[in-house]
Amino acid sequence: MPKRDFLQISDLSAAEAAQLFELASAMKSGQYRDQPLLGKALAMIFAKSSTRTRVSFEVGARSLGGHAIFLSSQDMQLGRGETISDTALVLSRYVDGIMIRTFAHSDVEELAHHASIPVVNGLTDLLHPCQVLSDVFTAVEALGGLEGRVFAWIGDGNNMANSWLNAAAMFGFELRLACPEGYEPDHEIFNQAKQRTRVSIFEDPLTRTSCSLPRTTRSFSTAYRLTVVKRWLELSSTGLSHACSIRRGTDCTCRWRCLPR
Repeated sequence: MPKRDFLQISDLSAAEAAQLFELASAMKSGQYRDQPLLGKALAMIFAKSSTRTRVSFEVGARSLGGHAIFLSSQDMQLGRGETISDTALVLSRYVDGIMIRTFAHSDVEELAHHASIPVVNGLTDLLHPCQVLSDVFTAVEALGGLEGRVFAWIGDGNNMANSWLNAAAMFGFELRLACPEGYEPDHEIFNQAKQRTRVSIFEDPLTRTSCSLPRTTRSFSTAYRLTVVKRWLELSSTGLSHACSIRRGTDCTCRWRCLPR
């Protein structure tokens, strides 16, 4: 079987994503106890620091019987001039999979091209598929499904916004983005999503993004602060999810109740 990579959400089919959600639900409920990664090692390359990505991948690998190895790009030969292609070849001889969290998306694509083992995109400046796929799974849990749902992204058109566009294209839900002028999502990704589902961009997050579940990111003005968005949410039955990490006092100046999940 040829190796597969997960660099963007479209690397999965909608049916595969649905199966993944079923498996995740079974794992959360304790019904799934297999260890398919027993005896396997995952190399985790971090060019960008992280809290949630590192912990989730380490705990995930361990829970499935595997072992995760943290590799800072500054501590590797990669940080001293070794090429991405050589890094891919070397790691392919030692470990069974690679997760990378870095800057340029082209670096992840090059790594996947030269590696003979699966590569997972833990974040690039262009895309953040793992977090958005987890967000969609949470929405399915909270809302009971995606059919007929409308989602909003409030904030800059960053890697999360781009991956939300990819998710909208895959699952077919409507997506409304409220982005400050000059901080729109990737035009190519937006246009591709627009060919498959309803997507739109606005500048005012309070009047044009009525939806089932808004997702917010770091803000650029008081119009995008969660304090303001909270007032809008109080007038509706909409839930809210933050991209994290939250900068208290900057993009959030109010108290939020976190769900136990």
